[in-house]
Amino acid sequence: MRKVLRLTLTVVMTVVFSIAASAQDNSTAQANKKQRMSREQLAEAQAKHIARELALDDATSQKFVETFSAYQKEVWTLSPRGKGMSPKKDNLSDAEAEKTIKDQFEHSQKLLNLRQDYYKKYSKFLTPKQILRVYELERNSMNRLARNGRPAPGGKGQFRRPAPNGKRDFRRPNTAGKGNRGGAPRQQPKAQNVN
Repeated sequence: MRKVLRLTLTVVMTVVFSIAASAQDNSTAQANKKQRMSREQLAEAQAKHIARELALDDATSQKFVETFSAYQKEVWTLSPRGKGMSPKKDNLSDAEAEKTIKDQFEHSQKLLNLRQDYYKKYSKFLTPKQILRVYELERNSMNRLARNGRPAPGGKGQFRRPAPNGKRDFRRPNTAGKGNRGGAPRQQPKAQNVN
């Protein structure tokens, strides 16, 4: 009777743990689906965030979201996802290096032309100060994504490189004291009592 009871208890516990594990896997999978956004959703969320930061009215906000999303799509066509702009530099011949440099110049020029075109579109419903703020917020957003190890929204696949020791490199500035490389705050010399 004890053996039957133990066997039954073991089977019940196995079934309960299996169900719990499968439920946890399903909730993890659903959480991952919620966390992953398409490029279009990311661009729209970024545009809505910028519109909120600029405190735009509803009509202007809608125009901005549409224009910003269109801009992002055009940026993606300039640099398709997964296509690296710079090959391994160590193995290049001089001709390949020169071609790489010229390709980068061409890409930068296309991007500059696109930014100038969209500046004209933005200036129809935003002030120059607002446009400047848009560029600042867009850059901050890209930097934040790059720090998190995700590709930039432009689809350029730019990831933060790991440090040589394999650990993440946060590259935080030293805020402890100017010129103090040790990180500890500088100590002031003790005042001497002169009596």
